[in-house]
Amino acid sequence: MLGLGIIGWIIIGGLAGWIGSKIMKTDAQMGIILNIVVGIIGGLLGGFILNAVGVDVQGGGIIFSFLVALLGAVILLFLVKAVTGRKASR
Repeated sequence: MLGLGIIGWIIIGGLAGWIGSKIMKTDAQMGIILNIVVGIIGGLLGGFILNAVGVDVQGGGIIFSFLVALLGAVILLFLVKAVTGRKASR
């Protein structure tokens, strides 16, 4: 496990959520708090998915942790858009 404190995980989650919302074009509807929440939940989701397919997510490092959180954030935002039926704002 990485030796990051809670502030470090919030920063990684916030960045992953923000970039994920840019990729999914939902940034206009989201604020900083929601970006952080999406990034942290995305990190959990991405870690669960990769662990389920056999990828060792424990010793991946900070870059790998960020990429896992970003992948999970994009998947989470995709699922939310699919369930709510919202279109991306243009």
